[in-house]
Amino acid sequence: MNHRESYEKCERYVVIDLEATCCDDGSIRRRDTEIIEIGAVLVDASTLQPIDEYQCFVRPKLHPKLTEFCRELTKIRQYDVDKGVTLAEALDGLSLWFADGDALFCSWGDYDNTQFEIEAKRNKLRLPFGGRHLNLKRAFSERRGTEERFGMAGALRVVGLPLVGTHHRGIDDARNIARLLPYCVDVGSAVTSVEESPR
Repeated sequence: MNHRESYEKCERYVVIDLEATCCDDGSIRRRDTEIIEIGAVLVDASTLQPIDEYQCFVRPKLHPKLTEFCRELTKIRQYDVDKGVTLAEALDGLSLWFADGDALFCSWGDYDNTQFEIEAKRNKLRLPFGGRHLNLKRAFSERRGTEERFGMAGALRVVGLPLVGTHHRGIDDARNIARLLPYCVDVGSAVTSVEESPR
């Protein structure tokens, strides 16, 4: 995937963590995985303090029945996704939630951005982020002056913060990632490396 580097400021960050269908037996191909939870935390760039949260479960279409591996990993129940919304509804809700304004989509690594793009293309949906994405995993390493990449839980340990909530649950991981923002970006400015997907 080709990206170009740019440097931008923003008023708010939208920290997102996705959970998706998964397996440990090869029964679901990577390109066929589907979002089953969106967890998001809106953060004020001037203070790096959380403002609001968004969470929803999404009904998968290609593999509607969650694997045992997926249920154990995420602690998401079959009931949760059965009662969830469509991906189109989830994206509409997400867009309405953070509304207009200068909000920069960021996540821990590129997985979430890539998953959004795969599913948007497959379902002919428009994403609400304007193509901009900040990889906080990379920003964290750059701030520490190292090439080493840390998982979210590992980064929390490095800076001495406990992992709060359930790991591999979208909303809990988004909350934990938001707590790492001060170690990734400067207060009041997002003058850091932002990737922009070509349109």
